[in-house]
Amino acid sequence: MRRITAFASDKIKFFFPHQPQSKFLAHHAQKRLERHSSTMTSSTVQITSPVFRSLFTPELKVLSEMFKERGFELRIAGGAVRDILMNIVPVDIDLATTATPDQMKLMFQENEIRMINVGGEKHGTVTARINDQENYEITTLRIDKVTDGRFAEVEFTRDWVVDANRRDLTINSMFLDLEGNLFDFFNGSEDLQKRVIRFVGEPDKRIQEDYLRILRYFRFFGRISNGPDDHVPETLAAIARNVEGLERISGERLWTELRQIMVGRFGDSVIVKMMDTGVAAHLGLPAQLNVEELDVVWKRCHAMKPKPITIITALLHSEEDINKLDERLKLSNEECSLGVFILRHRFNPALLEFCRSNSNADPFLPYRRLLAEEMLNLPKPNWAKSHCIELLKYRGDSVLLQAMEEFEVPKFPVTGHRLLAIEAVPKGGRQTAHVLHSLRAAWIRSDFTRTEDELLTVDLPVILHNLQHQTEERGEKKPKKARNKNCS
Repeated sequence: MRRITAFASDKIKFFFPHQPQSKFLAHHAQKRLERHSSTMTSSTVQITSPVFRSLFTPELKVLSEMFKERGFELRIAGGAVRDILMNIVPVDIDLATTATPDQMKLMFQENEIRMINVGGEKHGTVTARINDQENYEITTLRIDKVTDGRFAEVEFTRDWVVDANRRDLTINSMFLDLEGNLFDFFNGSEDLQKRVIRFVGEPDKRIQEDYLRILRYFRFFGRISNGPDDHVPETLAAIARNVEGLERISGERLWTELRQIMVGRFGDSVIVKMMDTGVAAHLGLPAQLNVEELDVVWKRCHAMKPKPITIITALLHSEEDINKLDERLKLSNEECSLGVFILRHRFNPALLEFCRSNSNADPFLPYRRLLAEEMLNLPKPNWAKSHCIELLKYRGDSVLLQAMEEFEVPKFPVTGHRLLAIEAVPKGGRQTAHVLHSLRAAWIRSDFTRTEDELLTVDLPVILHNLQHQTEERGEKKPKKARNKNCS
């Protein structure tokens, strides 16, 4: 049986017998009532925009009616509210409710609503699939009872202000009920209008609850702010005081945020501000960043929508820098490969000076040759074209970029079936694959011009001769290669 304690004006806080109210919560609730009692009783803003009305699918209406029938409040929360106020259709609609996970599960079971992603229940989130058409994540209002800078132990509540107070930024702390009433306890809508990014309440406290919020601040700054220098000084000071806490955050989580920062608005100036506050030092970036190169690269290629690693490589000096970045952020193999490729070729004289020494030459030719070379060297040949495209974005060469994007690698003319029909070709799986790979390499080295007949009559005899010689030397035994990941 739940124990329910009413404070005032229908503001109800509940908790479970095995989770008694702490002195902190009691003190917090009292202060909250003093500060926000008038705000809780009514909403002064009502949203009626086409964007808001467009959210009301039959599925959302079904969900709304279920909660209403049982007396549970249901509101749109967080980022979706922010997007609606900016007249942007939200990609995802997160919902918050006064119902507990158990109450929601019982309600959905009674209505034969399928629930998915049950792992979220320990954090108060139940995901319902309505009419087998749309999934909705609905989270019980909660307070972070214990935090360690990464994760939180939560306690459920019916208090909307308490839940808003645990959110990161004021622009993400608003709620919107399904009648269009806006509930804004920390002036998020005003900050959004002024394009000001600030933490809810005390910045140090919000950051210390989850140090990843430092990077979230910079990401939302790039998305929302009017200008690259419109930071609140007190916010930057709080970030600088707490940067050491980033060491507690996994590389994967850091990279998820950083990659969005690098390709977002003001990415070049934001990374400089991250250096000034000491953030960059905890992201695996070198002490001496190539800020001048970043400034040049950003200006000439941002509009081309480069990949995050393409932009961040501008800050680096060497392949060793890429390896250190990977060690901290856990880059993918393809990202590592791309970073190394750009470092090797961004100032490649064979590419930059080709037309100077060959006045009548096709400027695309050296890049097509580079593409062919990379198809042979990369662990996955299909990365080669993507790498060359990113290199041309890095260089800001829109003409050659278009040529590379439109270039279609011709179809390899020799099939495995045709090859196996030749008596001299070995029929073992590994040796057949070796022959086919060698033929493909010969075709690529010819700039994709070799015909099937040329490959089979000119190149194949040489390949078979070399294969036989190698087999005799090794006794058909191949040493195993160590497979340690290294970007270089």
